[in-house]
Amino acid sequence: MNRDEFSPAQRSALDWLAQENAAFSLDHQTIWSFHEPAWREYRSAAWYAARLEAEGFEVERGSAGMPTAFRARWSNGSGPVIAGYAEYDAVPGQSQVAEPRRAPRPGTSKHAAGHTDPHSALGMGSFAGFLAAKRAMEAHGIGGTLVYFGEPAEKMCGAKPVHAAHGYYDGLDAAISFHPHSFNALTNGVFWDTTSAPYWSRIYTFECDTPETWQDSVHGGTVAHAHASARAPGAIDAVCLMYTNSKMMKESMLPHTGTWTLNEFIPVAGQAAADNLAPAYSQIQYSMRAPNLEMCATVFEVLDRNAAHIAAMTHCTMRADWITKTRPGLPNHAMAEATFRNFEKLGAPQWSEAAREFAREGQRAQGFDAMQNPFLDAMERLTPPAEAEAAFRAQLPPWQLNYAADDYVDYTWHAPTVRLYVARPTLKPDPSGKRYGEWLRHAMNGDPACIDPMWSKAAEVISTTIIDLMTVPAILERAQAEFRERTGGGIGGSKWIAPLLPADFEAPVGYHWPEWVETPRGPEWSIR
Repeated sequence: MNRDEFSPAQRSALDWLAQENAAFSLDHQTIWSFHEPAWREYRSAAWYAARLEAEGFEVERGSAGMPTAFRARWSNGSGPVIAGYAEYDAVPGQSQVAEPRRAPRPGTSKHAAGHTDPHSALGMGSFAGFLAAKRAMEAHGIGGTLVYFGEPAEKMCGAKPVHAAHGYYDGLDAAISFHPHSFNALTNGVFWDTTSAPYWSRIYTFECDTPETWQDSVHGGTVAHAHASARAPGAIDAVCLMYTNSKMMKESMLPHTGTWTLNEFIPVAGQAAADNLAPAYSQIQYSMRAPNLEMCATVFEVLDRNAAHIAAMTHCTMRADWITKTRPGLPNHAMAEATFRNFEKLGAPQWSEAAREFAREGQRAQGFDAMQNPFLDAMERLTPPAEAEAAFRAQLPPWQLNYAADDYVDYTWHAPTVRLYVARPTLKPDPSGKRYGEWLRHAMNGDPACIDPMWSKAAEVISTTIIDLMTVPAILERAQAEFRERTGGGIGGSKWIAPLLPADFEAPVGYHWPEWVETPRGPEWSIR
């Protein structure tokens, strides 16, 4: 890194990050250790909110009716309004200690949540970058406003569509989205034209409230007894039929083109003893990633129809409720170029021998030969936007411009937004072709030597880019002109896509999502 390539304000931000690196490393350990799952990130959200208030931000807790969301705002006078965010949800069933051996975290079960992407480091990289920019703005008298969001339940693409629908992204001039690298073809760089795809999720609830009306007469012989009567099929049969029939109909939902996925989760089934009683209550959630909105709509038409027929077959009522609906991502070349220029000046992250030895020990623990350099070579080099885009285009049909899914896309329809990727510790494939256990990847997320280079590099790129957006008007002007062109005139324009959830949408926090609960027997991991 050549410091002379940066402005005095940017150098101040970088110096502050270097000075505070050890403190932020401990902060990351705090969030990583909370490992709270979607919609239940109470301690993580409270930690961020308290820290932001201590830094002088005005914090609205529980924004848009989401108990574990927040919006924080700090202003240094007139100037651009730049947004960013933290995520902090962990994934059920992925509990892993930060050691090169397979084991859940002490005091938890293997069913507990763990940080996989990891969102703990995603949030810390963004958080540190925004605080560094704030310190530089104060020190150098730079006007502008920072708006920082707490975005829970990203694994369900949960919070951002809700914030967008409730108007929280109105008035932003630009936004910065950061994620640990997800594609080996894009380790250290930015999205260009191919961006994230829509993600829709809906939950179907079946209830058998009147099992006694299943048949008009009781055929129990001369000795009347309810257990001698045919019972209503009820809610377990409903959820089983929904699962199996929708699985069998996948090939009839969409043509065999484009990369789309449909996954399901059954949070509740039964709510009755294994007796001759009709199971009263069940739920099944479907989540879909698809290249465009039309494909999402088509599949959920089929699922809605299946659910209605199955409810009639099983003597249940049925209710269908949206969990989330995101839009396709909207690219912005001006934001991507400005961000990648700073990344080039800063250079790719680098990993120490301690990190490599952690990975080697993990390889040995799984019966693999330890490699001299166990990490992907691409982790320590930049991925130019054209190179990453070419890799995407090589595997996707020409018409498909959106791939995978992430709810950051909802920012892109309200302000010019960049999607930044920084390499996370990732092992080279074994020559035999055998895959490593996911637990090792998760273990590296909690080891400072392995994970700190990723989030600390992200903080540098984010802070220097914020300072550019605040101090070089031409960058923001170009980004906003491109935004207006892509949306056909900006928000409300001819090509603009409005939030897909209604303005009064209530976030789905009340469902029986997996979480830790306190019982007389002690803490337990529960799907109630």
